[in-house]
Amino acid sequence: MLVSILHRATGIGLTIAGSLILLWWVVAAATGAESYGRFLEAAQHPFGLFVLFGLTAVFFQHFFSGLRHLYMDTGAGFDPARSRRLASLTLVGTVLATLATWAIILFA
Repeated sequence: MLVSILHRATGIGLTIAGSLILLWWVVAAATGAESYGRFLEAAQHPFGLFVLFGLTAVFFQHFFSGLRHLYMDTGAGFDPARSRRLASLTLVGTVLATLATWAIILFA
C-alpha cells in the first residue's frame, strides 16, 4: 500500500516541482547568460543539490513503481508475499539508481 501511495505522490511531485524547475531552466537559458548563471548558482548551491537529489529519488521511485504497476496489470504479482517483495524492490531500486546517478554526476 505504501509504494502505491508513493507512486501517486511522486507523480504529483514530479509534475509540480519537476515542471517548475524545468521551466526555470528553459527560461533562464532563453533569457541570457546572466539569468542562466543565476540558475546554475542556485542549482549548485547545497540546497539546490539537495532538491535535485530529492527530485532524482522521486523520479526513480515513480519509475520503478510504474514498472511494478505495469507488471501487475498483466495479472501477476497479486499474492501478498510477491506483492511485498516487488514493493521492496521498488524502494531498493530507487536507492541504488539514485546513488548511482549522483555518483556519476559528482565523480565522473
